Amino acid sequence: MKPILAVLPLLALTAAPAIAQEAAQEGAPRDLCSDRPGLNTSACTVDPGRLQAEIGLAGWTLDRQPDERSDEIDAGEILLRYGIGATTELRLGWTAFGHIRTRDRATGAIDRASGTGDVTIGLKQNLRHPAESAPELAVALLPSVTLPTGSNGVGAGAWSAGLIVPASYTLNDTLSFELSPEIDAAADQDGSGRHLAYGTAVGVSVNLTDTVTMTPEFQILADRDPADPVTMASAALSIAVQPAEMTQIDVQAVAGIDHDAPDIALSFGLTRKF
Repeated sequence: MKPILAVLPLLALTAAPAIAQEAAQEGAPRDLCSDRPGLNTSACTVDPGRLQAEIGLAGWTLDRQPDERSDEIDAGEILLRYGIGATTELRLGWTAFGHIRTRDRATGAIDRASGTGDVTIGLKQNLRHPAESAPELAVALLPSVTLPTGSNGVGAGAWSAGLIVPASYTLNDTLSFELSPEIDAAADQDGSGRHLAYGTAVGVSVNLTDTVTMTPEFQILADRDPADPVTMASAALSIAVQPAEMTQIDVQAVAGIDHDAPDIALSFGLTRKF
């Protein structure tokens, strides 16, 4: 299974020119609309017949708890989105490499785990698609399932499922508001079952120029794992730059507001639509 997963991004990029040629026959592409960066999920879908690749090139998360410190590094966090209809897209997510280092504060003992992440398959359906003019409301449904294909210690160890209802309201050419409530059947820490997790993210996107967007966000998530139920609150700030019409580069910083959330997370990545 894992060797097949490793070549999925390569196969997708190889097929991209043919996909783009087919889509070009149907008219000009929609404006680039990426799920990266940010705590929210976009309400838009990719044009029919087009492929969009969103890649987290590198990320680092620091989580300091009273009994331990955890550092997690991710590389190649890949999301492929393909438009199968005017308001519908298929999604495939996978992390090519993850490394987790955990140090026990009392004993100094260090545990390490490395490998690939789980595979997530989803379908996004617009209920109200954004129009070209503002103000405009967009709403979508995004159910997904995560398969336990990842390495031990990096993957969750059990399947999980979730539903996000992303929504956005474009006020004008400068400001838009985003909301992403979600509910999940999340995998237990020990991999033996599933539990309820729920929460929401909210943010404001500010177009500083025609090619630069800044987005401050807030997120709260309640995770009712039987072994360690927590409620995590985080704040984030991200910058996205479009050096070309169908290309975006992004950077994001996330800070934990309460003691349950990771202290800090930094990431940068790339989006390209074909």
